Amino acid sequence: MLQEKPNLKIAVYPGSFDPVTNGHLDIIRRSAKVFDKLIVAVLNNTSKNPLFSLEERIQLLTQVTRDIPNVEVDGFRDLLISYMKSKDVHIIVRGLRAVSDFEYELQLATMNTKLNDDVETFFMTSSPQYSFLSSSIVKEIARFHGPVSHFVPQEVEKELKLKFAAGSVQS
Repeated sequence: MLQEKPNLKIAVYPGSFDPVTNGHLDIIRRSAKVFDKLIVAVLNNTSKNPLFSLEERIQLLTQVTRDIPNVEVDGFRDLLISYMKSKDVHIIVRGLRAVSDFEYELQLATMNTKLNDDVETFFMTSSPQYSFLSSSIVKEIARFHGPVSHFVPQEVEKELKLKFAAGSVQS
């Protein structure tokens, strides 16, 4: 009897992750249960001025996902569709917090399908306790030395405190 290779379901969860929040981790953990392998792809977005470098964001994500065996963290600097093609992956995972996210994400999903009709986007809604959470809000709280321990993993909280220590980053 001839054995076939299993058809692994691999997905990419792209984002800036500046910084990774508990909301991102929720989507990562839940997606890792659905797909055989999940690639968390950190975008180096040239139109943004990130707090953390691409390398720092990859390192933080690697640390906070180390207990999830089927998660791989990678970075990319070009179009998501080009990255997907280079990895031979056809599934994109996107998190949705609110209806306003859906409109933007639907635009992206439609554009990605126009660029490559073999690519499908799977939307995963945020768990209710993270529906308000964004990296921008976390950075704003951390900038003014507010508590962020409920919003980010401990490793990220530590790095945010270092970034916003007296004189490290301009407020």
